Amino acid sequence: MLNVLALAVVIMFPFLFLSGCSGPFGDQRKEAEDVVTKANGAIAEHNRLFDQARESYGKARKQIEDGEKAADQKDDIAKARQTLQKASNSLRDAETRMENVQEMDVDPVIQRYATLLSKAMDAQLSAEASEIEFYGVMGKDPALTENRERALKILSRASDDYEKAEDFYAKARELASSNPDVIKLPPATKGESNPESQESAPDAPKDQSQDSGSSSGK
Repeated sequence: MLNVLALAVVIMFPFLFLSGCSGPFGDQRKEAEDVVTKANGAIAEHNRLFDQARESYGKARKQIEDGEKAADQKDDIAKARQTLQKASNSLRDAETRMENVQEMDVDPVIQRYATLLSKAMDAQLSAEASEIEFYGVMGKDPALTENRERALKILSRASDDYEKAEDFYAKARELASSNPDVIKLPPATKGESNPESQESAPDAPKDQSQDSGSSSGK
């Protein structure tokens, strides 16, 4: 069972540094660090909004499963959709910035790292687009009485893309860990020893018609 309130993967880009201040890559080292700092800001905004979107959806889903009137949850579902769209916009800004690093005259390890992160963000953006589509379906049919199969297919697609994003995140961190003289990763905070495993698509509300049938059969 997927966790409805799973937090977004913490996509924190590390401060980059090169061994020594001279050499063929010295001129653009500071520029790359500036780009990463700005990308970090966009990522922080993305994560904040992503959490808000999941919280809004989680609230609506719980109310539906607790027997509250499904139509009354449309506002929270709409809020989740709008907030996740804003989160995706911030992530897209970060992706664009990291694509710029790939074109800079910096250490090839940094270019490879930026490429992997860009691929991760591209996969996550695809997953979030599917999640936004799911919220759109929920907005018209909150209990999914007529669109459950369609909604589950959308969530399956989102889960596949989130998994792809996690794979790229893991490869990027592995590359950074293998090159500590080039890339410095921030220390993992409590509860984030394996951030790549935290991302998942939300669950659809339980099928209330099945629950009703089970109850009446007792």
